[in-house]
Amino acid sequence: MVTILQLETATQVCSAAISVNGETIALKELAAQNIHAGSLTLFIQEVMGKAGLSYADLDAVAVSKGPGSYTGLRIGVSTAKGLCFALDKPLIGVDTLKMMAKGFLQANENYAGLVCPMIDARRMEVFTGLYNSELTEVLPVEAKIIDETSYQEQLKNQLITFIGDGAMKCSGTILSPNTTFSDLNFNSAINMSSLAYAAFTAADFEDVAYFEPYYLKDFIITQAKKKV
Repeated sequence: MVTILQLETATQVCSAAISVNGETIALKELAAQNIHAGSLTLFIQEVMGKAGLSYADLDAVAVSKGPGSYTGLRIGVSTAKGLCFALDKPLIGVDTLKMMAKGFLQANENYAGLVCPMIDARRMEVFTGLYNSELTEVLPVEAKIIDETSYQEQLKNQLITFIGDGAMKCSGTILSPNTTFSDLNFNSAINMSSLAYAAFTAADFEDVAYFEPYYLKDFIITQAKKKV
């Protein structure tokens, strides 16, 4: 029996879950701004309690590794690494966009088109990738500025469903009869369960000492225009 604690903090969603052999048995999450630092450890304690587990019962800790919010990723990864160090457990990094696509495909079992998860990166830029119904990468993960030409080649003969907090802002720009946009939330630790279990069985672990989130672009500090 493989028991994994799963953490997702790449967007405004703060999410913690417990899975056993790839099936989620406990979940706690909330979508709100700037709650990760104060809520993540509380959510972990709650799901551990719901599952009736002690930390010694865990076989691994999995964390959504990005791309996504710089601050959110730092909080999630640092928490996961701290637990792994303290418990001497392996660390699993799960690609955030692939996790989102997995969640959509699990919710739409007969879907035969492509799925394009998008995380808002401000203005008309998104962190995105493109996957088929087998979760195979069609286009690589990138920071992409969306305009009228985006995905037009793929949309000629295929349906694409755009998901995530960056998708809806693009609905007026990516125009095609083959587009569908979903405002449902797939940034959830519940969608990590099968991916984390597969990584565990393949012994696909991260180096706890050196693992860093996949930021995809540099963090830029902007100076306030108004003086305090």
